[in-house]
Amino acid sequence: MDLRSEVRDFLTTRRNRITPDQAGLPAYGGNRRVPGLRREEAAMLAGVSVDYYTRLERGNLAGVSESVLVSLGRALRLDDAEREHLFDLARQANSGPGRGAQAARRRAVPQIRGGVRHILDAMTGAPAYVRNGRLDVLASNALGRAVFAPVFESAGGDPNLARFVFLDPGARDFYRDWEQLAEDVVALLRGEAGRDPYDRNLTDLIGELTTRSDHFRTWWAAHNVRLHRSGVKRLRHPVVGELSLVYESMELTDGQGLRINAYSAEPGTADREKLDLLASWSAATADRS
Repeated sequence: MDLRSEVRDFLTTRRNRITPDQAGLPAYGGNRRVPGLRREEAAMLAGVSVDYYTRLERGNLAGVSESVLVSLGRALRLDDAEREHLFDLARQANSGPGRGAQAARRRAVPQIRGGVRHILDAMTGAPAYVRNGRLDVLASNALGRAVFAPVFESAGGDPNLARFVFLDPGARDFYRDWEQLAEDVVALLRGEAGRDPYDRNLTDLIGELTTRSDHFRTWWAAHNVRLHRSGVKRLRHPVVGELSLVYESMELTDGQGLRINAYSAEPGTADREKLDLLASWSAATADRS
């Protein structure tokens, strides 16, 4: 992926979504040719010259100070995820000449530490798995494989959640809030692209999804990013039917960009009973194999 294009499109889409009224500016001039702020308006709000802002929006973040990035984020009304994405893009732009040529390669598969696998296996009452930034599922516990059985069965091995969501016809039935989830998946991959734009595996995945899914292509062009650290997942499981689980996504402190996603249900609820049933079903299936 071209870093300058990423920066340009991200800043342009953020500026275009803000109206003068939202920014507290007079909407002078009835014949506005842009849907949101003009460049000179964004520059004024950020406290930089129009020429300097134009340089930034053309994709050149090299040498930009932290204070300018903070001001730019404030002017464009970036949320936490968007500010993090902007700083990630700036970090890549300032990582030195030749960085792209050196890094444009396939990443080694992260190694899951034995302690992490023990933790997963010890979470007998909570489905859990480890994923990377590309949404490859690299390890899971037995209940995780039972709850997300359609995802694992579709892949025939270690699954990729984005590929399942957009390319498997069963995903729309399995995820009851498919459209919102799918938009979140795109936003997560966009954020990962800002952190590591030279990961060839990520580039290949995005190229595949862009080519094969109209929905992905449309949402990818919006340049939205999102933090996805907790929430509710609503499923339609082939064994137990409708299931609603709360989840937490926790980053592992090993520098590999891995996260544990763990799911739970309140004791005494129908969802908890269904989780217990899936645990029993999973154990019986393992005994027969």
